[in-house]
Amino acid sequence: MKKIYLLGFLFVTFSSFAQNQKVIQELDSKAEFYGELANQIWSNPELGYLENNSSALLQKTLSDAGFTVKSGVAGIPTAFVAEYGSGKPVVGIMAEFDALPGVSQKAIPTREPIIEGGAGHACGHHLFGTASTAAGISAMEWMKENNIKGTIRVYGTPAEEGGGGKVYMAKAGIMDDVDAMLHWHPSSANNAGANSSLANISTKFRFYGEASHAAAAPERGKSALDAVEAMNFMVNLMREHVPMETRMHYVITRGGEAPNVVPAFAESYHYVRHPDAMKVKEIFEKMVDAAEGAALGTQTRMEYEIINGVYNLLPNETLAQVMQKNLEIIGGVSYTAEERKFAEDIIKTYPAGVLVSPEDATKIAPFEVNEKGSGGSTDVGDVSWLVPTAGLGTATWVPGTSAHTWQAVAAGGTSIGEKGMMVAAKTLTLTAIDIFNDPEIATKALSELNKRRGEGFKYEALTGDRKPPLDYRKN
Repeated sequence: MKKIYLLGFLFVTFSSFAQNQKVIQELDSKAEFYGELANQIWSNPELGYLENNSSALLQKTLSDAGFTVKSGVAGIPTAFVAEYGSGKPVVGIMAEFDALPGVSQKAIPTREPIIEGGAGHACGHHLFGTASTAAGISAMEWMKENNIKGTIRVYGTPAEEGGGGKVYMAKAGIMDDVDAMLHWHPSSANNAGANSSLANISTKFRFYGEASHAAAAPERGKSALDAVEAMNFMVNLMREHVPMETRMHYVITRGGEAPNVVPAFAESYHYVRHPDAMKVKEIFEKMVDAAEGAALGTQTRMEYEIINGVYNLLPNETLAQVMQKNLEIIGGVSYTAEERKFAEDIIKTYPAGVLVSPEDATKIAPFEVNEKGSGGSTDVGDVSWLVPTAGLGTATWVPGTSAHTWQAVAAGGTSIGEKGMMVAAKTLTLTAIDIFNDPEIATKALSELNKRRGEGFKYEALTGDRKPPLDYRKN
């Protein structure tokens, strides 16, 4: 009996290995196609909720491959859901595609914008959306070939950069029946740990005063800019009296038009972050108090608009372990001599003290579980509190590169970015296959989710009842 069991185990293992190798080879054969797809989006960077061409391109690619695509979901013109199959399990893969303002850059290792002040893919979402699309198609083809029951979906999720697209998609309920949600993100390293992030509320505070000649009749004016500056001063004083993990940052988006006119309107754009979403709500309320005090002290009127609000990522070790295993199967990114030269030139642009090597792109970080978030925020957080969710990062950028920099844009437009993208596509595909082959993974992941979020959890978006801010990137 032991011999029979062992032979059966070896057969299943070999069969699984052969299936994985075939999937990997087929993705390799399409690497050039997906590289061109990503380059089209990189070459035409579109800001949040304005990604008409990028979204349409990914939708067409999925539709041509055999997915049923529903566009304009959740009241967002550029959001979509592409689906193949039916029944359980339902595996979702999220795809982003929005760019950032002001970081236009050529695909070269020195600072040179394509368009001065233009947009650029400094967070690599052109790669994100393409790899997720590739993984969805790859999983679909595997399902067809092997007559696998279940549903694979690709969620086109706009405006991650401050627009909270996934929040509104989650509120619309279109993810409620998903058994496992997968995602990834461009990075300068390869990792698939069960990590958290910072919750975040971002808000525009608008002050309304009265214009007047600043020299001839200043006593008639009520300066909205004074209110903005008073608020910002109080917010900066708050830093001493909030939990140490808190991050608060802002820009003045409108400060007046001319020095000799008392500004009748001014606006500042604030973020508050913390590892705990409920703490973010508490600190935000204090920020509103500061704004009201500033308005009172300057005899102006204040209004505020919550632009975005996202939960911290809820780690799911069950799914993350599967993702880590598959990332280790795929391996990291190896450079050609030309790519290594590019990487070395990029590394020379870093501040002193950043000690990295091009070889770091080949490494896979050891598995970790980080319950307490740090760094940035993401609207994936909201999804992770509703359905079991896991993600990974791959070395699409030169080791040591920070997100939201010209260096990230540059590498993302080269073969370095494309190689990291394909590592992600392969890892996502193998992870989806594992879940279809063993639905018990999703069952265990759901049990872990329920335990982590606690009894009686009820999702309430930090954005309140507002609709998607479709114009938040419009000038």
